[in-house]
Amino acid sequence: MIVVNAVIETTAENVANMIEAIAEMESKSRLEAGCHDYTFSVEISNPDIIRITEKWESMAALMDHFGQAHMAAFQEAMAAHPPKSVSATFYEAKEIAMPAR
Repeated sequence: MIVVNAVIETTAENVANMIEAIAEMESKSRLEAGCHDYTFSVEISNPDIIRITEKWESMAALMDHFGQAHMAAFQEAMAAHPPKSVSATFYEAKEIAMPAR
């Protein structure tokens, strides 16, 4: 499984202006083959920070995601409301079951 943790530093105003693009990106990404989770969140203590957590079946599924129309639409929304910074970290992870207590 591929896990993505992304951080977008922007402004609360930009977040408000992008809410429709964010909602569309989240819902359409979740429908993609190989997507196990795709969630946006705004930090409670700092509303200028958006966090994105993604879980993908494989790197191939993630790469397909980058070519989707909703990704292009989200990138256009970001260009219209430029962030201060964007960072993303990618992890290869194995899910493990916690033993029963």
